[in-house]
Amino acid sequence: MTEIPTYRMFIDGRWIDTAEKHAITSPATGQTAARVAFGGVEHADAAVAAAVTAHEEGTWRNMTPDQRADILDRIAASMEAKAERLSALATAENGVTVRTAGAFHIGLGVANLRVFAGMARGFTPEQDNPLAPATGDARATIRREPIGVCAGIVPFNFPLVLAGWKLGPALAAGNTFVLKADENTPLTLLELARSAEEAGLPPGVLNIITGPGETVGARLAEHPDVRKIGFTGSTEVGKSVQRAAADNLKKVTLELGGKGPNIILDDADLDAAIDGSIFAFLMYSGQVCESGTRLLVPNSRKDEIVDRLITRLQDVTIGDPTDPASDMGPVASQDQKARVERYLAIAAEEGATLAYRGTLPEGEMFETGAWVPPIVFTDVTNDMRIAREEVFGPVLVVIGYDDEAEAVAIANDSEYGLSAGVWGSSERARAVANSLEAGTVWVNDWHAGFPFNPFGGYKQSGIGRELGPDALAEYTQVKAVQESLDTDWAKHGYALVLPAPAEVPVPA
Repeated sequence: MTEIPTYRMFIDGRWIDTAEKHAITSPATGQTAARVAFGGVEHADAAVAAAVTAHEEGTWRNMTPDQRADILDRIAASMEAKAERLSALATAENGVTVRTAGAFHIGLGVANLRVFAGMARGFTPEQDNPLAPATGDARATIRREPIGVCAGIVPFNFPLVLAGWKLGPALAAGNTFVLKADENTPLTLLELARSAEEAGLPPGVLNIITGPGETVGARLAEHPDVRKIGFTGSTEVGKSVQRAAADNLKKVTLELGGKGPNIILDDADLDAAIDGSIFAFLMYSGQVCESGTRLLVPNSRKDEIVDRLITRLQDVTIGDPTDPASDMGPVASQDQKARVERYLAIAAEEGATLAYRGTLPEGEMFETGAWVPPIVFTDVTNDMRIAREEVFGPVLVVIGYDDEAEAVAIANDSEYGLSAGVWGSSERARAVANSLEAGTVWVNDWHAGFPFNPFGGYKQSGIGRELGPDALAEYTQVKAVQESLDTDWAKHGYALVLPAPAEVPVPA
């Protein structure tokens, strides 16, 4: 029998174990893949205390941006060297296919660390402001300084990627950081801690803890010594994070839910649009916050598009996620499978038509694992729950429209505004894109271009931006320093409260 590995938390440069362990279950097989130390509130407090001490000691924040960038690059290099192992861990803990794990879960995660290392090298913490109004002869300087202790809470779907979106800019700017991993997908993040240790990151600068969101995550959100928190997850939980953060007015970045509208115009290249639309809703079994899960198609071409969509979906290979030939694996857990199945029942009750449900292969794995095939509903109206609520599974709803104005109205009729897309000739598609209420809009593409673009949502899809220069700004606080260079008393505002002083002879 293969020995089941055990993982510990990383606090203040030390590996911390607990008597209680949490079993990490493979979504594909239902078997235990690892056991992990199970953190509690006391571990959150210890991690924050370590981060406070590291910030106050100043070793990290007083390094030059280049020195911090060198360490971030070493962390990235260490992760890249074990990319194959990390991909296997991602497959084991969240069921992603090994192809997607290599390209997105690990490949993009490492790339993001390198991007933020590059941003650290270009970071100028102090700049003169020649436009600032001044009294007399003065110099105005704008400083961007680290906030202090920052925290991040990430979900199960892209642990390494989403952690990098938070800790990358936070560390680049000179902050210390506490990361709370999802309790069911912490393995790649604990390997990140090992790489940070190997790269020479000072103790306490990065702490990675485990445990339930409702206790450990909630403690970070309310902790008085945490000055900034970044959260990715559901809109409902994001609201609770914001409420908890209000007690000490900590800065908040929230990347929340989505129900991405994906519009195919009547002049679109259907081969590209259909493949792109499948990619938009089916990557990682639809468990992506910015998935394109509402497909808006012209009524004049709806039957043709649905027929071609279903035909192409039949080419998708569902199989063991460790097999490079598999296009699609399971959803992340039995709970996630049950959630999807509840929405399938709701859709049927609402009158949607099940136009396609893929067939699972035969075998014990597909009976015991958390497997859900691709599913397409037609005869959907935008007021149905299946069209308005985030399913977070491989489920696509098709909605017809008569003209572009109606398509835009349907697309924007949502409490969400994280992502959107449009397929068609460039000029028309760009005009539609400019009318869509979403933080990211793709034209003739989907899921592309993140590292240098700001990412975040409109409406109830979030607050603030991750990635790009905007992310670095989110993890700094701004200080204006105005220095007087004029010794003439009359050129200052002192006369508003003081009489003129007696003339003082100037020393020879």
